[in-house]
Amino acid sequence: MSGEDLLVLFSVAALEVLLSGDNALVLAVMVRPLPPHLRARALLYGLLGAYLLRGLALLFAVFLIRLWWAQVLGGLYLVYLMVRHFRNHPEGKPLPEASAKTFWRVVLLINLVDLAFAVDSILAVVAFSKDFLLAFLGVALGILFIRLLAGSVVVLMERFPGLEKVAYALVGWAGVKLFLEGTHTLAHLLHRPGLALALPKAVFRGGTCLILTVGGLLAFRKDA
Repeated sequence: MSGEDLLVLFSVAALEVLLSGDNALVLAVMVRPLPPHLRARALLYGLLGAYLLRGLALLFAVFLIRLWWAQVLGGLYLVYLMVRHFRNHPEGKPLPEASAKTFWRVVLLINLVDLAFAVDSILAVVAFSKDFLLAFLGVALGILFIRLLAGSVVVLMERFPGLEKVAYALVGWAGVKLFLEGTHTLAHLLHRPGLALALPKAVFRGGTCLILTVGGLLAFRKDA
């Protein structure tokens, strides 16, 4: 592999992390209710499913834009997770631990949400590199990093319970972004750009930083 190929490889990996970085937080929230010994396994099976889905997405990238419904449903689900948490746990109390019976449901939801995040990132990756093998390896590295980061986020939420409220607020914010991206894609597919809604990247990043900064300070102060 040449130096140029390595540059493309790590560039694609970085692109995947930047475009789907909020996926790590979503995964951490989704596996949090599982028993501790099943969390790593759920992330592993989600990783394998992500590799399969991303490989297929790269092969059929031209049809990926038509999966607007995955973004809409994924976004609505993430907003639902946030609303359910704050309605049932207004003080940010830890969720009751789920039974092992919910394991496969969590794995399935992980892969469905990952597919929603894939729509935006894969289209950008394909535009960056047309070499399937390099693109897939770069995406695989990015996904692996996100999964490892998700495990660390779970540990951090265990240590500082107050961060759970911040995590769910960010999950809901990511859901709004996904939902608007899906409706934006649908509007263009229907040739009705006037109906397209979009969340500017600057607004999303600014909102994310605001939630992280204010929520993090309040959470750490409360836990201290």
